[in-house]
Amino acid sequence: MIPALLIGREGSVGFPGKNTYPVLGKPLMTYPLMAAKKAKHVDAVYISTDSSKIKAIGTEYGAEIIDRPPELCTKEALGEHAFVHGYQQIKLRSRSSIEFIVLLFCNAPTILPETIDAGIEILRKYQEYDSAVTVSRYNMWSPLRARKIGEDGLLHPFVPFEVFGDPRTLNCDRDSQGDVWFADMSVSIVRPSCLESLDDGLLPQKWMGRKIYPLKQWGGCDVDYEWQIPQVEFWLKSQGFSS
Repeated sequence: MIPALLIGREGSVGFPGKNTYPVLGKPLMTYPLMAAKKAKHVDAVYISTDSSKIKAIGTEYGAEIIDRPPELCTKEALGEHAFVHGYQQIKLRSRSSIEFIVLLFCNAPTILPETIDAGIEILRKYQEYDSAVTVSRYNMWSPLRARKIGEDGLLHPFVPFEVFGDPRTLNCDRDSQGDVWFADMSVSIVRPSCLESLDDGLLPQKWMGRKIYPLKQWGGCDVDYEWQIPQVEFWLKSQGFSS
């Protein structure tokens, strides 16, 4: 059995109501939900949430609802623990063994069913891989460009330049360090062992395990602020969605 698990909570400080915010005429969360429903290898879809709105939309699309505990619905609660809780609940409800679990966020709409299926097929082919995860190339956000504000109120390198080699060889070209790939949170397809041994995983998204296969795409992101909506609308339109 291969279940998909979406997580999304009621509260959001940066963008209240983001999971159900209208995007091209549909609530944001319907895009990852539809991708999971249409993926040919996904057998069932679950949503873990404390939100009545999210529950209603999920039920409309045929998803099974998991009540997310209050302690996993705070600002401080980590998504990885919500994934583990949801996985445990799915195991209790399922009579079949779980081959993989497809992990999705309600606020990450940049995912297609064929990408989910491709990740599942990769994990079936390569038994040594822990997970298959969507990544997008964002060279403009290279760690070489990252800064922090010091105690003096001025900008300083977030990472010492020496980490990248001889500083004399570095420059301002965004591509100078090679391609920079970010896990864009659109989907993580993982083996159950990743959630059963969460602390063995690679930071910061420990649910991905350690041997992580990149499912390359472009423009993927999870929406945390309203200004990101035009970006995901552009991505969705490029994939054939319309309002």
